[in-house]
Amino acid sequence: METTKLRSHIGADGILQIQTPTDLKDTAVEVVVVIQPLPDAKVSISEEAQVQYNSWGKPTTKKSISNAIAKMEQLRREVALDKTTIRSMIEERRRS
Repeated sequence: METTKLRSHIGADGILQIQTPTDLKDTAVEVVVVIQPLPDAKVSISEEAQVQYNSWGKPTTKKSISNAIAKMEQLRREVALDKTTIRSMIEERRRS
């Protein structure tokens, strides 16, 4: 019996991938896996979610994105023109 202890990282997809070399080849084995989160685990910058910034240099969050979408929808309602108004503007342009 061979016991190996190792540390790994579970990605954002929730899948743990384990690859470890052994001296055993072409044989059936029984594998026991114990998953225990590490309380003081340090995640490298490449693995943690990268902060994204908007055009003004402020970090984007779900709340800031939701606010931006709400403001765009409000602006669209405020400046919306109905089809009749648009047609009359086109006709006016053609006459001039």
